[in-house]
Amino acid sequence: MSVEAKETVMGNKNEFEPLIVAFCCNWCSYAGADLAGTSRLSYPANVKIIRVPCSCRVNANFVLRAFQRGADGVVIAGCHPGDCHYSTGNYYTRRRFSLLTNFLEYVGIEQERFKVDWISAAEGNKFATVMNDVLEKVHRLGPNRKLRDARWKR
Repeated sequence: MSVEAKETVMGNKNEFEPLIVAFCCNWCSYAGADLAGTSRLSYPANVKIIRVPCSCRVNANFVLRAFQRGADGVVIAGCHPGDCHYSTGNYYTRRRFSLLTNFLEYVGIEQERFKVDWISAAEGNKFATVMNDVLEKVHRLGPNRKLRDARWKR
């Protein structure tokens, strides 16, 4: 079997598949991800979901560590402003990560690699759409080579 035929059958091993880390709020966005799965909506399998109690519990260090450990993109998904289970959590999230976006740009990470979005429990379709959009943008950008720790190779 030729090399081209093997790549066709098995897939190209050198093809870039981005890794996306999604921090999802337990009360809204994680339920939205669950709804997307039970509704059989397609979103990429290389999106790794981490459930957090509230989007405001995601520290900027979590995002930096995700990029350092090999993530090509990071998404923070929380409740819509005004609908937070903890009243004001998503307001803290919005303020904290508007500053982090500027910092990431300063260190050389493209803005398209990081996204904060509001997804409710009933928006499984929106969850799938956001994850597909982020994956498409990151795929166009290529692998993240900034902040990558050499000890954490895929």
